[in-house]
Amino acid sequence: MDTHDIDVAVIGAGIAGASAAASLAADHRVALIEAEHAPGYHSTGRSAALWILNYGPPDARTLTGLSRAFFEAPPAGFTETPLLTPRPVVFLAPEEQRAAFAALLAEGLGLREIGIPEVRAMVPALRPGYAVAAAIEEDAFGIDVAALHQGFLRQFRALGGSLVLDHRTGRIERRAGLWHVETEGAVFRAPIVVNAAGAWGDVVAGQAGVAPLGLVPCRRTGVIIDPHPWDVQGWPLVHDVAHGWYCRPEARTRLMVTPCDETPMPPHDVQPDEFDVAVAIDRMQRALDIQVQHVERRWAGLRSFTPDRSLAFGWDPAAEGFFWCVGQGGYGIQTSPAAGRFVADLISGRDPGEASGIVAAVDPARFAT
Repeated sequence: MDTHDIDVAVIGAGIAGASAAASLAADHRVALIEAEHAPGYHSTGRSAALWILNYGPPDARTLTGLSRAFFEAPPAGFTETPLLTPRPVVFLAPEEQRAAFAALLAEGLGLREIGIPEVRAMVPALRPGYAVAAAIEEDAFGIDVAALHQGFLRQFRALGGSLVLDHRTGRIERRAGLWHVETEGAVFRAPIVVNAAGAWGDVVAGQAGVAPLGLVPCRRTGVIIDPHPWDVQGWPLVHDVAHGWYCRPEARTRLMVTPCDETPMPPHDVQPDEFDVAVAIDRMQRALDIQVQHVERRWAGLRSFTPDRSLAFGWDPAAEGFFWCVGQGGYGIQTSPAAGRFVADLISGRDPGEASGIVAAVDPARFAT
């Protein structure tokens, strides 16, 4: 097998690995190593992402906020299409979610309470009596995930980075100050390994003899339906306060619906479960008067969480040169511009600036025993 000497080996070419590799490639020789035939085959390619400031733990919200400027004005040549599309978010509170609604208003940023008639003006399919209260986050956006991901990969290659596909990692060991990353087609030697393998993060750690963090991959299901006769193009994203379901316009005339499921399972090429598909439709129909004749498309992806559901970005406390970049849950897309810079800053020994306040919160050493 060929042997390649580099500065940093990034394992996993989803949004986490691609954004980190793009930032690192400015002053490092970087190989972005992906097991599949295409980058972003798993979670990134199956994500229906939005930029929502009021989503995720405090560390994720910090990186989400710091990412906004990039989304609004990406670097020249990064993409030919806008990355953001305005998409307000409406929170509906049934009677049993009054307490959660009060907490949402108390803790959220940029939210305002609105009346049910105002919701019905935006979403005329809302069933009478479903919600007793509602709020809106007007400053939210849909994200073009494919354009964002390809932009990072384009930026990475332009800086001289090597994207290596169809190279599943096997044994990873450190010898004489270098990590030797063995794949099915080559060996990569580098003083630094970045574990951005998503749901496979603990698997990659095991290949390197590094203690796992306890990552929990969870299935998330999505379906596409025809909401005829409703014209949904201008609808906001609509969901309940308890995050038991949501729907959003898709391709102008369709609705994407999810039961917001989080079913723990081992990392694999996950497929949708028919029960979750049925739950998605049922929960949506309790709130909206939409008759579903058939499901046009169904899919599932994996969202991976650390034990405390915060991010894990930082050096492993026991394995020299092993850097964790995992645990993004459902926040990986909207945090990716700032997260990539944050990872590169920590690896390069630079001050992460406005993100400095989350360094301790995301340090993987918090899981060490």
